[in-house]
Amino acid sequence: MKHSNVAIFVPHNGCPHCCSFCNQVKITGQQKQPTADDVINAASVAMKSKRYNPQQSEIAFFGGSFTAIDRSYMVMLLSAAYKYVENGSFAGIRISTRPDYIDNEILEILKSYGVTAIELGAQSMCDDVLTANMRGHTARDVVNASKLIKKYGFSLGLQMMTGLYKSSIEKDIYTAEQICHLLPDTVRIYPTIIMADTVLADYYKNGDYNTYSLEETVELCAKLLQMFNKHSIRVIRLGLHSTEDISKGMVAGPWHPSLGELCAARVFRNSIDDYIKANALPTGCYTVAVNSRDISKVLGQKHSNIEYFAQKGYNLTVKQGSAMPGEFYFSDLADKQNTCFNKS
Repeated sequence: MKHSNVAIFVPHNGCPHCCSFCNQVKITGQQKQPTADDVINAASVAMKSKRYNPQQSEIAFFGGSFTAIDRSYMVMLLSAAYKYVENGSFAGIRISTRPDYIDNEILEILKSYGVTAIELGAQSMCDDVLTANMRGHTARDVVNASKLIKKYGFSLGLQMMTGLYKSSIEKDIYTAEQICHLLPDTVRIYPTIIMADTVLADYYKNGDYNTYSLEETVELCAKLLQMFNKHSIRVIRLGLHSTEDISKGMVAGPWHPSLGELCAARVFRNSIDDYIKANALPTGCYTVAVNSRDISKVLGQKHSNIEYFAQKGYNLTVKQGSAMPGEFYFSDLADKQNTCFNKS
């Protein structure tokens, strides 16, 4: 059974900065600050779900600044959630926060209330990008907080954004490289979407900023997926969730309801392309064997990968084979050991 979160949003509460891209009302569709009763109700509803599994479920406080909120309010929310961890109803508590609001005292509190995972909004590891987007912290803050979180035994998650104001493809790749050095357990990748009533929206309207195209974003994020996979870092989210509020509040940006699928398909396309080039395969007909769960990824959305290779003279047939998830091989070639690992 898949891991699941009971997500409770604490929107913008306590955050000392208003980042260039931030409009949490549009992103989460929520303005109301949750109460202890909200935590109890959310947990109760989750426990009645068919997907519920106490060993694979966490209560998660999202919003990006959980440890920056009023301390008594934070403890009140944690107390409401902790009783479910104590009695075994949930495996733990997950929070998301800022890297500059992590210290020994805060981590001691989080530990005492059953928090098991902490996600940090790193967003970029380039100080000029962080400054330009009014993040209010440095790359060094991310490094220090990450090391301290791991020292205390928490599961570490890092969140990064691509295409921020003053960033570039090269800077985004650098950010991913620096995140890999920190060896988090999980990563979330969020391509920048311009939301209404934000500083970025003003920059965009004034012509001072533009976003990556969807094609640029897919190609970049496919590379990032491969980088994180190489370091055995699990990517648990790619792109914002699909909600009506996002479509209403979005000004511009590379948003797609199935962005993760597009990027996973691109990983396979690039890997197969590299394999063909490395082995100097002549044009013709070939059969690509993959794990059953990867067939749609190899085909690509609306068979886009098949069409891509057909235009280059390679007519590919995709079938289920003995490959592990994320691997492939050309079943009509003698050497089946040359599998490419590109799990997405």
